[in-house]
Order: sequence, then C-alpha cells, then structure tokens
Amino acid sequence: MIQCTDCEFFRRSPTGEIILACDPFSNIKEPDCLVKWQLVKINQMVSSYQATLEYYRKLAPMQEKMFKVMERELDDISEADKWKIAEEEEGSPPGDDEEE
Repeated sequence: MIQCTDCEFFRRSPTGEIILACDPFSNIKEPDCLVKWQLVKINQMVSSYQATLEYYRKLAPMQEKMFKVMERELDDISEADKWKIAEEEEGSPPGDDEEE
C-alpha cells in the first residue's frame, strides 16, 4: 500500500494541516485512499462546526442583551396601551356616546 506522504496528491500546509489534492471520482490510486480522503473531509467538517460554535458563543451575550431590551420595549408598549384595553372593558365602544 502506498503511503500518502509518497503520493503526488499529498500536501502538508505550513500549519501542519493535511491537504489531499486527489479527486475521489477520478484519480484515487488505492481503495484505502478513499477512506483516508473521507477521514480528512470529516475532520474539516468538524473543525468548521467547532468554529461556528465558537462564533455562537461570542454572540450569546449580545443576544441576551438584545432580548432583554426587546422585552423591556414590549413591556413599555403594553403598559402604554393599557388605557385602550380599559376602555374596551367598560363596554362602551368608541363612537357610541353620540345621541341620534
């Protein structure tokens, strides 16, 4: 079995990341190459997912503040509209006070 380090499609980035330039649909040399290629792609997906989670962790405090501000605004709106509800509960719809 050929080792990836001996293959012309293998590259290692300066950060140590493994890059397989092989295409699983056209130039895989051995069956084990496909398994290795899948493993590398899964690792890339996991690292992307972890980066997304880290971004969401940074956003969480801002979202909490935003939700609190929105709750206060909605409470203020509800408080301001209480007079409308009080009139409706009295039973006299607006405009019925006029005599014909």
